[in-house]
Amino acid sequence: MSVVLGESPDLYDGKQLEKSDIAVLIPCFNEAITIGKVVKDFRTALPLATVYVYDNNSSDNTAEIAAKAGAVVRKEPRQGKGNVVRAMFNEIDADAYIMVDGDDTYPAESAPEMVKKILGGYDMVIGDRLSSTYFEQNKRAFHGFGNKLVRWTINAMFHSEVQDIMTGYRAFSRQFVKTYPCLSKGFEIETEMTIHSLDKNVRICELPVQYRDRPEGSESKLDTFGDGIKVLSTIFHMIREYKPLPFFGILGVIFGVWGFGIFLPVVFEFWRSGLVLRFPTLIVSVLLMLLGIMMVVTGIILDVLAEQDRKRFVIDSNMAVINKRYSGEYLSAKMHEIPKV
Repeated sequence: MSVVLGESPDLYDGKQLEKSDIAVLIPCFNEAITIGKVVKDFRTALPLATVYVYDNNSSDNTAEIAAKAGAVVRKEPRQGKGNVVRAMFNEIDADAYIMVDGDDTYPAESAPEMVKKILGGYDMVIGDRLSSTYFEQNKRAFHGFGNKLVRWTINAMFHSEVQDIMTGYRAFSRQFVKTYPCLSKGFEIETEMTIHSLDKNVRICELPVQYRDRPEGSESKLDTFGDGIKVLSTIFHMIREYKPLPFFGILGVIFGVWGFGIFLPVVFEFWRSGLVLRFPTLIVSVLLMLLGIMMVVTGIILDVLAEQDRKRFVIDSNMAVINKRYSGEYLSAKMHEIPKV
């Protein structure tokens, strides 16, 4: 059962899957054990789709196996999943996109339903692992804790109910792909995508998928602590960027209350004796209160700028749709002008 996080008309007419240009995007780094099966599974599930494998400096024969399985193989020299996703989004044009890891942990059988959701009007479909088998299959307990912590933090800040923030199995519309500002370099890319989508109020749908752990011999490239810190750092920076008023407002209140708390004894002492005996404390308390006021004002200013950025995003998204529509009509008209031989 899918979970709808944004209003979207169901525009899928039952025939678009056969008529649409679909791209399966697989970022890869040393996945020789699993990549062949992943490519074959997605070619079976979506026979009309083009499967792209982006090899991210693998030291094994990932690229060769992917090519033999029928994928279009390309290279991305900049190390990191975020860099690979940026390259894929920039270089590939399609009506709908499926992004999946090359480790054979996600079922290809869910891909057609995810694509149908995109063709029906959604901008991003999230393959939700956490509502199905993730906690049964995943053998790394700290990963589960990290997923829950990230989910709670983001949902609390954005008043949302996304179940799986960091899943690597997603589907996208062309409009989302071509307007998404991909800045992350590594595994924090999924968190960045989710926060961006919630902030810009794009149409999201969650679809529970059956997660399975990596097969024997296949090793995760995810550094539990190192990449976990990067994810938390991404959340911190993106909340500061997308929610500046709560971010700076809370800091401002903390500093203001702190300053006021150490200011009160100085006032009581002055009221009792008529003398200010602790000038350093008075100066520090005033500075802390001023710092708190400055942070609140900074949050208000940045909040206005963030709202303007959301408006620009809507305008850019609308222009992308208009340009696609009119470029298609223009090309169609030109094709009719070509004389038949």
